[in-house]
Amino acid sequence: MRKNTIDIITLGCSKNLVDSEKLMRQLEANGYRVTHDSENPQGEIAVINTCGFIGDAKEESINMILEFCQAKEAGRLKKLYVMGCLSERYLHDLEVEIPQVDRFYGKFDWNALITDLGKAWHPEFSLERRLTTPKHYAYLKISEGCDRKCAYCAIPIITGKHVSRPIEDVLEEVRLLVAQGVKEFQVIAQELTYYGIDLYKKQMLPELIERMAEIPGVKWIRLHYAYPAHFPEDLFRVMREHDNVCKYMDIALQHVSDNMLERMRRHVTKEETYALVERFRREVPGIALRTTLMVGFPGETEEDFEELKEFVRHARFDRMGAFAYSEEEGTYSARHYKDDVSPEVKQRRLDELMSIQQEISSELSHAKIGKEFRIIIDRKEGDYYVGRTEFDSPEVDPEVLVKEERTLHVGSFHRVRIEDADDFDLYARLV
Repeated sequence: MRKNTIDIITLGCSKNLVDSEKLMRQLEANGYRVTHDSENPQGEIAVINTCGFIGDAKEESINMILEFCQAKEAGRLKKLYVMGCLSERYLHDLEVEIPQVDRFYGKFDWNALITDLGKAWHPEFSLERRLTTPKHYAYLKISEGCDRKCAYCAIPIITGKHVSRPIEDVLEEVRLLVAQGVKEFQVIAQELTYYGIDLYKKQMLPELIERMAEIPGVKWIRLHYAYPAHFPEDLFRVMREHDNVCKYMDIALQHVSDNMLERMRRHVTKEETYALVERFRREVPGIALRTTLMVGFPGETEEDFEELKEFVRHARFDRMGAFAYSEEEGTYSARHYKDDVSPEVKQRRLDELMSIQQEISSELSHAKIGKEFRIIIDRKEGDYYVGRTEFDSPEVDPEVLVKEERTLHVGSFHRVRIEDADDFDLYARLV
């Protein structure tokens, strides 16, 4: 156990990761040595940043807390603190059920941890953080919360209403990160397209991204988690006119049948969904579309599911994830619908949908053989340098493996020609 060392453990999404990075910067400003996601924690204090989105994530968070409680009881840890979405949602229950934790914090009051440690919050570092990603890319959170009231989603219950960050704050953070060597920005929010409505009374995502693109040193900007209804049309122009805005859009569509979209309270129709996909492809030629779909939502019929399969075949998404519906307490669907699709049917539909997408992904990957792409190098692994194209986000998308021929530097850009492909990755040589 190292004195004056704090271990930070982050569970869940990249939005949580940004919170952990900001906390780490404050702790370091107060003289602590900080480690992140250590598999063998050595510090006398541990902070677990939890996820509370769905059942599996909640279970992972609880198991991690209990594991560190055991370390504390065994004398390997002096203090244990818990923050994030799980403790935001179940704060009082957790305090009763797991008294070994010294204090639980919600998603938005974790900065009180600094005071509880007897230290001072440094406002001059409020835009700074200790990056846990490779130094050439960072996640950039532009808002908190969500005003969408999708029937299945607990996020608004946990995070509250949408709160945009002021544009100038976001741009200043980008400049600070560029000065540290960051070249690539993954722009994240619970819902990107709503950005600015609360502060400026209109959608401001296109203006924010355009101003980011004009900052010297910003090489790639990639957008995550858009909403299909009322998509800000000027963003198409921004993506076309700025080479450093990646032709990539992560937009969770969830379903396509009008029956399901209405029951999910998505405020969009089947016709509008098809039209939006077509418009993306028309307005931003070559764009890579990533989406997430849901099977087994209450009331989903075989006819609904067949419509979803036909949509996947038609849209040919570059990247697609899918998951089976999981009832979340407190949500509209938990209060108003019966979870009436059996686990077996949910799994069958999930397997069918992913099988269709796997075939599409394989075809799209093999179609890249012989073509040239610009990639950024993320790391070296064995005999390969591992990189990504502008169409691939870290952690979730396929990678490009380049056989070692000469020394390449992490964070550098290179032109490569694709020589081979499998269902997940591309194999390339330098041009």
